Amino acid sequence: MRSVMVIAEAGINHNGDMDTAKRMIDEACNAGADYVKFQTFVPEKLVSRYAKMADYQKAATGKTTTQLQMLRDLALENHEFCSLYEYCRKCKIGFLSTPFDFESIDFLSSLPMDYWKIPSGEITNLPYLIKIAETHKPIILSTGMSTFAEVEEAVEQLQKYGAGRISLLHCTTEYPAPYSEVNLNAMTALKNKFRLPVGYSDHTEGIEVPIAAAAIGADIIEKHFTLDRSMEGPDHKASLEPDELKQMVQAIRNIEKALGDSEKKPSISESKNIIVARKSIIARRHIEKGEILTDENLTTKRPGSGISPMKWFDLLGTRAIRDFEEDELIEVK
Repeated sequence: MRSVMVIAEAGINHNGDMDTAKRMIDEACNAGADYVKFQTFVPEKLVSRYAKMADYQKAATGKTTTQLQMLRDLALENHEFCSLYEYCRKCKIGFLSTPFDFESIDFLSSLPMDYWKIPSGEITNLPYLIKIAETHKPIILSTGMSTFAEVEEAVEQLQKYGAGRISLLHCTTEYPAPYSEVNLNAMTALKNKFRLPVGYSDHTEGIEVPIAAAAIGADIIEKHFTLDRSMEGPDHKASLEPDELKQMVQAIRNIEKALGDSEKKPSISESKNIIVARKSIIARRHIEKGEILTDENLTTKRPGSGISPMKWFDLLGTRAIRDFEEDELIEVK
């Protein structure tokens, strides 16, 4: 059975508060996610003082300050990430965090994370890609805002500089992303073109699209979540609340079970219904021993414990081996 990796994206929805961050780990664990993921950055290393807020950030926060000021209010210190890592170990859920600058890459390299998660915004940042690749760890690369050519170049550079196994996440980088712009078939196209594991990083409202992605072959699903969508901050409104996250994970687990393998055969539970639901060749009326079996004295009815109707033409023209009463299963030597 194929297992989908579910990453619960806490991101910056902790609002810079450690108690909130730990509660988010609790909720991700309770929902059944495989990993909870944060974002690690030094604000001054991530954005210039002139960088403006995105429209969705302005709409979500009601502020028109700079990105730098917004991020200063949301950043956690390195020692706090160490604490979150240990808390994840205690809760038995995987810890991930996306680095957004060289200093953060260096710090996170000291934590035994299973994967690097590269965000969509860094896919054209060659120095960043090289530094990540040279750690030789497996990489999950988000491809929002990208063309095939940009993805191809990023993958080539990562592989050139020694990256571990690369997985690609299709993504629409808008918060929330309109359903009409999801283009989920692009995930399948990424798989076909690059022959790498693929997944989907979802920014739509609701849980339908990530469930659909799991159904059509996603190996990884990433979804933002929050403790409360009414909280102040840029990403809360495009995030799931804990109960929704749990529903999404359960639906994905159900999809995993439902996909099964590619062999067409009766399942264990349906095998017992074959006799009940299928039909056999039976006597349409009383048949005398030695009488020729024809369309007029034979028919098909349940149960399916006798001769299969697929043998119909094999029986026609043969003689009855004994008397048969109406509705009795036909027998042959």
